[in-house]
Amino acid sequence: MAESIADKKKRAKRIVKALAKEYPDAECALTFDNPFELLIATILSAQCTDARVNEVTQKLFKKYHAPKDFMQADSEELEEAIRPTGFFRNKAKNIQACCASLVEDHGGEVPNTMEELTGLAGVGRKTANVILGNCFGVPGIVVDTHFGRLSRRMGFTDQQDPVKVEKEVGELIPPKEQVMFCHRMILHGR
Repeated sequence: MAESIADKKKRAKRIVKALAKEYPDAECALTFDNPFELLIATILSAQCTDARVNEVTQKLFKKYHAPKDFMQADSEELEEAIRPTGFFRNKAKNIQACCASLVEDHGGEVPNTMEELTGLAGVGRKTANVILGNCFGVPGIVVDTHFGRLSRRMGFTDQQDPVKVEKEVGELIPPKEQVMFCHRMILHGR
């Protein structure tokens, strides 16, 4: 017999507590000082370790401070600066297009809604949820490889599609717990 939603929620509550006990100080592994830096770091984190991204952004943010700086950067120089993160040509193109949109459509500020964030180049739901949760306190489920795998192993979902995983797990975890739950799951999955 399949587990009821109520039983899944009870089990999820126990897992939330256990992870909180195991990882009380879990936090975003990317180093950032503001929403813009986290946005750039998260775009760079695709198919790259957080440690490598942090090495790159430490130097990157000394040269480029704001969306306008990235937008006006020489493409080849930007590519070279982010080369260690992999897929550097595509990432550089997305970063420059994203920053152009920030400057032209958002007054140089990082927006704080899912719709506006996912309208930016290189920003999908995962990146948007990272920004919303860590910078604006908006609940959300960040589905990376580790989170998806653990969610399936824990029986929260059998979905492979990250959007479906986000939806199903989001229905089980109370909104006020979601951001920290994701940090803890990702840490546990590593």
